[in-house]
Amino acid sequence: MPDTMPAAAPLRRLLADEPSPPSVYVDVVNMPWQTTKFPGIEMKPLYVESPGGMSALLFRIAPGGEVPLHEHTGIEMTYVLEGSLEDAEGACTAGNFVWRPAGNTHVAHAPNGAVILGVFTSPNHFAAGQKFFTQDAAE
Repeated sequence: MPDTMPAAAPLRRLLADEPSPPSVYVDVVNMPWQTTKFPGIEMKPLYVESPGGMSALLFRIAPGGEVPLHEHTGIEMTYVLEGSLEDAEGACTAGNFVWRPAGNTHVAHAPNGAVILGVFTSPNHFAAGQKFFTQDAAE
């Protein structure tokens, strides 16, 4: 079997008379982990729109890691790959999914560590004024 597939002719869009925009493949495996402003939490940004847009990030949270009190101005969706992510409303364990509507306010922590895929709309608002996917900071 060949290592690469031959390039296919671009498809035309169904709703416009133009070529379909190409997909963007992200080499997550070889992407380095980046530190965040929160102790014990690293991330790999997979997709980030400018402030006010959607973001998809892979997070690795060390045991005891915590995202401090914050409010989501848009939807937040989290799929837990390893460990658990917990807040006052419950725990989302490996293989499970939780979503929170705009306005949800919580502290998220991973008592035993976690790897999660987080998809959310920015900006976030942190009670202590931290700048992490807020209007004033891209990360």
